[in-house]
Amino acid sequence: MSAIQVEIDVPSDLAHFRLPAGVQQRLQTLLDKQEQGILLSHAEREEAEGLVDLAEFLSLLRLRSERLGGSSHAG
Repeated sequence: MSAIQVEIDVPSDLAHFRLPAGVQQRLQTLLDKQEQGILLSHAEREEAEGLVDLAEFLSLLRLRSERLGGSSHAG
């Protein structure tokens, strides 16, 4: 199996990207519900998983942006 490398242009303000407040609140509601032992419906589980994936993706992009930004200032 071979790896594929994809390059994307990253906006300079990516470090400030976060889930919108309403989306973050919805994710927290679903996680709280699950933590309380309330079974999530199939649709709610899929929604929560998608929101967690999105949050993790944004975090990874922020980290990458910070690294790239830090290395460009060093040279």
